[in-house]
Amino acid sequence: MINPTQLPPLALAFIGDTVFDLLVREALLDGPARPQRQLHKESAVRVNARAQAELAKKILPLLGGEEAEIFRRGQNAQPGHVPRGFTRGEYALATALEALFGWLWLCGRLERARELFDYIFS
Repeated sequence: MINPTQLPPLALAFIGDTVFDLLVREALLDGPARPQRQLHKESAVRVNARAQAELAKKILPLLGGEEAEIFRRGQNAQPGHVPRGFTRGEYALATALEALFGWLWLCGRLERARELFDYIFS
């Protein structure tokens, strides 16, 4: 069994990227019907380092204890490269957000993940 707290932050971000993307896609389907191409474009606008960095800033005050520690570890991770078009700061905050969502998923705390997700998109 995986102990999420002992995983490296980039491993948490690896799974958290998918969890966050799934939550975004689910939220988009909850809205008005749109063609698949439009859904994909709207998803891409929300699931990128710049957008995630802004959302990370929004939930940071809600985090405490282990969540804040996982976020900090994700923010301090050294990914090796930053994709073109994003700053190191944006990428660090996006990685922190993804690490947090990955950790919540692996801990079975999907309700908390949804709570944070709903807050940042409200």
